[in-house]
Amino acid sequence: MAPNSLDRQLSRLEAARYRFSTTEAAHVLKLLSALDAARFPDPSSLIRFHEALMFLRAFPHSLSVLRKTESLLNNFWKRVEALRKSGANMDAFDPLEVSGIAGTQMEDTLSFDVARWLTRRLPGRVEIAWENYDPGREFGTTGPRFMPLLEDDAYVEADTPWRRWLETAAGKKGSDPAWLVQRFADLPLAPMQKAELYESLRVPLRWDLGNSPVSRTRNWKPVRNVFYHSGPLINRSEVSLARELAKRPPTLTKLSRRQGEAVIDTIREVMLVRYRELYGTTLGDPSSVVRADVGRGVSIYLWNLPPERRLPLRSYIAGLTLKNGVPINYIESIALCEWMEVGFNTFYTFRGGEAGWIYAQVLRSLCHLMGTTCVSVYPYQLGHDNEEAIESGAFWFYRKLGFRPGQPEMQRLVEREEQKIAANPKYRTPARILKRLAAGHVFYELPGSEVGAWDQFSTRNIGLRVNRHMARNFGGDAGRMREHSKRALEKILGVQTRSWTPLEKVAFENFAVILTDVANLRAWTKKEKKDLLEIIRAKAKPNEMLYLHLTQQHDRLREVLLRVGS
Repeated sequence: MAPNSLDRQLSRLEAARYRFSTTEAAHVLKLLSALDAARFPDPSSLIRFHEALMFLRAFPHSLSVLRKTESLLNNFWKRVEALRKSGANMDAFDPLEVSGIAGTQMEDTLSFDVARWLTRRLPGRVEIAWENYDPGREFGTTGPRFMPLLEDDAYVEADTPWRRWLETAAGKKGSDPAWLVQRFADLPLAPMQKAELYESLRVPLRWDLGNSPVSRTRNWKPVRNVFYHSGPLINRSEVSLARELAKRPPTLTKLSRRQGEAVIDTIREVMLVRYRELYGTTLGDPSSVVRADVGRGVSIYLWNLPPERRLPLRSYIAGLTLKNGVPINYIESIALCEWMEVGFNTFYTFRGGEAGWIYAQVLRSLCHLMGTTCVSVYPYQLGHDNEEAIESGAFWFYRKLGFRPGQPEMQRLVEREEQKIAANPKYRTPARILKRLAAGHVFYELPGSEVGAWDQFSTRNIGLRVNRHMARNFGGDAGRMREHSKRALEKILGVQTRSWTPLEKVAFENFAVILTDVANLRAWTKKEKKDLLEIIRAKAKPNEMLYLHLTQQHDRLREVLLRVGS
């Protein structure tokens, strides 16, 4: 197929992704057949074809289109391999917008937990990228834990051959990091300490995706009931967040641990091939996973953190959305009392596919699971230090759904921009204004929520206040402050924590360093003190949602946290 003809065919396929009818399905199938026989002379055209196929797999016109798309995706690695053998520059496959295509290689510095998972998930296909790695003192101080006599070289010599040491200790040549990663896993340390030591080495890993289901190309799951699109997609302007949130909450189905482990594996795959890691996607608790099937082929999976990896104060929920079995976005929600911050990121390929409606379903599921009534979006999502969000006009996505700025000056600026848009439909908010609008949180309160209560709140304010108290009264000694605060809170609440579990003790100390400095706890009623103890111990229980729901019932604690954090 001539280059001009190939470009025309690709353009037609890209346009046809968003048009749905019986005749359009036949047209798409014809285009797919023509492109199946085409030769792709460069990475850019092949990437365009890949992204169109991924969208069609998530939003298929018909069974025939679905089957043809799956066939093309399952064999896509051969096209990438042919391009490589032709001598093409493969760098075009590296940017995170298109990374993870079958047949390509990837390289990144991963967290310990993901590195350990990856070496098991792709055995023999992961290597240390030595040409991009020049270890120094950090390897010399950590390596002696599992390489005897390394100190005699690393501590005094300037030319320690790190790779030779590692390959000799592992008993084989090559760059497979599995032995190294396992040595850290075997250390008699807490999980967080193992991760801290490994991650201090900053080891770059490279892995070959081949035709693995880990690749973005094949990282979709078969589903029993596919939703075929025969009419227009739901436009954002058709979505009323108030109407969607007023509907009956979706049913949340609790998955078995085995099913949950499969979901956590999926989200790790999804994030890995997009060069992304979130705390909750790396460390999700497989025993906590729930699923909401919300219609139109959309399934939302949500989970929280295991007790030993939880945040000190807030509750954390992460999630993933599948559309007809295809991962299309990830979710992050961090909550306290009735307030939650939500991060919602639709992957580039699917941003033309009902993002507004799907976002509304995610909020329905989160509000139901977490019991929250005040939703906030943090500035990064709006464009603060995020050029991609500025370019996409992310602020207006949330504004048109009903979110309001938390800062009065931002609200006035929004109203001025809305007046300009109303007077001239062709007007577009300049990037410099969008950056100003992205400087603060935006909020959406459900009926019954106290409007504006959380506008100035941040847990960072609480943390900084505690640290000022530590510096001023304990000489910067965290151990002394924790012990003093623990004893003071035990006395006020009339409890001894000696018999508590280690995780319960940590939770108690975290609350102690906050409350003994700022709250007149002695004035609390006996029931308020008893309920506070229940909240603290719930932080260490299997289901973190119990903790969150209990904080929503303690008005006195909420009052203190809001005052200190605002």
